[in-house]
Amino acid sequence: MAMKIRLARGGSKKRPFYRIVAADSRMPRDGRFIEKLGIYNPLLPKDSEERVKMNVERVQYWIDQGAQPSERISRFLEAAGIVEKKERANLKKGTPGKKAQERAEEKAEKAAEAAAAPAEAEATSES
Repeated sequence: MAMKIRLARGGSKKRPFYRIVAADSRMPRDGRFIEKLGIYNPLLPKDSEERVKMNVERVQYWIDQGAQPSERISRFLEAAGIVEKKERANLKKGTPGKKAQERAEEKAEKAAEAAAAPAEAEATSES
């Protein structure tokens, strides 16, 4: 049985609330789970201690039993210092597309021309 430590969504519409659970990987996201390991409330501020609460001993037990944490859970565990930080792929989702890059280059050229024009005007008026 492939075990996962993952989030199970609760809460109402537009008000998410998650349980951190140990579940069989074949079960649905909000379906049957084996054990509740903690809670995650994304609506609270990031510096709040109530935002993520988990039973660290039980999480460690399930990891020792071979359970694989999901991406979000592994980030929580890294923040808690339970798991060593692993290298992640830095995807290029945040970089602008070709047209946006071209527009930025054109804008930079225009700004450079505008900055150069007053300097030339001052140089000619001083002579």
